[in-house]
Amino acid sequence: ASVTDFKIKWIRPKEISSLDPRQTGDLGIDIPVKPTDIKLYYQNSKELEDASDIVRNMFTVAFQTKKEARNLEREGTINLVKRHICDRGSSEVKIAAMTNEIQFLQKYMSDNPRNKKTKVFLKELIDKRNKYLKLMRKWDYRRFEWLLERLNLIYLPQPKNAVKVSRKDSLRKLTNEYCSNVIKQKLNEYRDELRKEQELFYAEKAEKLALILKQEKEYGLTPSVTENDIKDALKKVEELSRKNV
Repeated sequence: ASVTDFKIKWIRPKEISSLDPRQTGDLGIDIPVKPTDIKLYYQNSKELEDASDIVRNMFTVAFQTKKEARNLEREGTINLVKRHICDRGSSEVKIAAMTNEIQFLQKYMSDNPRNKKTKVFLKELIDKRNKYLKLMRKWDYRRFEWLLERLNLIYLPQPKNAVKVSRKDSLRKLTNEYCSNVIKQKLNEYRDELRKEQELFYAEKAEKLALILKQEKEYGLTPSVTENDIKDALKKVEELSRKNV
């Protein structure tokens, strides 16, 4: 007999890229950037406050390159975790900046999957961030959890020894699981059968004990059976009948 005779079917799982958000744990950060937003480092400019609308429009995101919108997104991500207004070197800021870059490149790679140079850079950046997260998890777990919450991340540590998926090993596991389920099912059926027999046994026992007690009283003999013995047997019948329902 083969595995097909027992309806054991194995479908090779679809391989997920190590750059995929499902593997990196990036759930996404919503940093809204409007076309009317002023480009980075010019938001608090006093000269722009007194400038004309035409000049102000020249410094908005709508009149700038896409890079300026990315800069605002990166700065918004950093603002979620930075310790103070001048913070640029803390681990939190570095992880936030890497996270913003990773999520941007993930979207880019979905449209340009053949760009090998970007693919290698993204893989190295993900590994670097994982290293930072691993160290922070070891040194300051509370800050690590807070950082994951702020950046909407899931920490997925990579296994030390990754096991390669193969049809032979997978079928062996499925077969063992199938056999275990069959054994479990048969044991459950046998247990239910024994409980039914046990219920019949105690019902018959109560009936015979009642008959013995009756005959001993009729012949004036010292009772070897008490009413409590009969009640215990009947009680056992009730318990087993509830379990067998």
